[in-house]
Amino acid sequence: MTNHSWRVSLILIFALISFIYLTPTVVAQLPSWWTGVLPKDKINLGLDLQGGTHLVMEVETQKAIEGTLDLVATDLEDSLNAAHVRYKQVARIGEDLVQLTLYDKGTAESAQQLIKNKYPEYELIPPFEDKGFVALQLRMDKSVVQDRKDKAAAQALETIRNRIDQFGVSEPTIQREGINHIVVQLPGIKDPKRAIELIGKTARLEFKMVDEGISGTTATPGSIPEDYEILVEKVANPSSTVVTDVPLAVKRKAAITGDLLTDAQVRIDSQYNQPYVSIDFNSTGARLFDQVTAANVGKRFAIVLDGTVYSAPVIRERISGGSAQISGNFSEKEAADLAIVLRAGSLPAPVKIVQNVTVGPSIGVDSINKGLLAGAVGVGLVVVFMVIYYRMAGLVANLGMVLNVLYLMGALAALGATLTLPGIAAIVLLIGMSVDSNVLIFERVKEEIRLGRTPRMSIDAGYDKAFLTIMDSHVTTLITAAVLFQFGTGPVKGFAVSLSLGVLINLFTSLVTTKVVFDSILNRFQVKRLSI
Repeated sequence: MTNHSWRVSLILIFALISFIYLTPTVVAQLPSWWTGVLPKDKINLGLDLQGGTHLVMEVETQKAIEGTLDLVATDLEDSLNAAHVRYKQVARIGEDLVQLTLYDKGTAESAQQLIKNKYPEYELIPPFEDKGFVALQLRMDKSVVQDRKDKAAAQALETIRNRIDQFGVSEPTIQREGINHIVVQLPGIKDPKRAIELIGKTARLEFKMVDEGISGTTATPGSIPEDYEILVEKVANPSSTVVTDVPLAVKRKAAITGDLLTDAQVRIDSQYNQPYVSIDFNSTGARLFDQVTAANVGKRFAIVLDGTVYSAPVIRERISGGSAQISGNFSEKEAADLAIVLRAGSLPAPVKIVQNVTVGPSIGVDSINKGLLAGAVGVGLVVVFMVIYYRMAGLVANLGMVLNVLYLMGALAALGATLTLPGIAAIVLLIGMSVDSNVLIFERVKEEIRLGRTPRMSIDAGYDKAFLTIMDSHVTTLITAAVLFQFGTGPVKGFAVSLSLGVLINLFTSLVTTKVVFDSILNRFQVKRLSI
């Protein structure tokens, strides 16, 4: 097959693929024979074109610091027990302190050495007397505090992004704003309330031992040990929809946390036909789960999510498989959402929504129609100008422009991109670039004709001489688009994506497609004079 035939085949193949990917967008209902192999996704519209939900969320980064100090306190307890150092209590004090309370000064020396070796990045405050006991305090350095807050906000951003991706929102905008704010835009969201609950759920999963010797109903904060707390269990009656709140006394310190999960899936209980969430632990979690269940057979084990006990089953036997289940009065949607947040991971700190706006399209339907009309009129004028000024060559340029738009829209559909106002602006810009490339070529061709060259020699020379100029202009535009994509956010990135695709496609249509059309005309007809 000749080089010319290959180029014609490539143009037709690209056109066919573009039509296939654009079909779901332009056809309201796909035919039954449109099987799962063929694309079904439409070009998505952005928040500015179809409306949606706009959220501004604040990450409570101080809670992340407190959580880190709680982990330090738990870890210090384990280290002191392993070193056989007697102590009264280890607890977080205030916003940046962990206090170790000891029985005597002699023990304080051993504890100080252990703390210095284990936590060199913390400031150790010398021993002092506290209510007849000896106290040591660890303070988190200010630079470490700021670093943890920054990491908490960054981790919250990624966790929210993972949850939204699993929720199935097309092309959301999720970006950090300032130190501890996150902006979320969900275009075309149909259930904003559910989405907001899913995004904002802290989803801190903990497994805690229950002390049935303490009555949760009659207990008061001052009547239970300091290392216990009262939490509420949601108990559902299987024969009705009634849910009862039952207070339970559980240990403050979690035996296992949700950080050790590898998977969470919705399952259906065969006995009651109720959904529950099946969870699997990683190797560390499986080992801890095995140890805890082996040591506490016959006791109740509370499964706590965000401070609420979802279930508190009795450990009947040692569980070595690294799997468990969370039961509750779930609907299928609630169980599915819980599985999503557990798979995506818990937020490092609670988030609160400081702005929640459900917005319509920023330019209503009437404005969109007028904009499309204005664009069509503009393109029409360009088409007419090219035909009048460049005659038959203008028709070739117009064909290249049509293919340019077809290929670009097909590429956007294939990539599952979202069309926004900046994206439309990029498409309009590319129509101008397409015509501009052909103008450069045609003017070079006219120069060759004036020098007395034949039509074929003029066409070949015109494309050859315009090649570097067109390449230079397109490469510089591509570099600009790359910079916009790298440093821009939201709509700017959308503009950069459309612009980058369009530049590459325009190089193909202006340098290859229109050249193929001219070569086909010159091969088929004995052209003695170009209409240009």
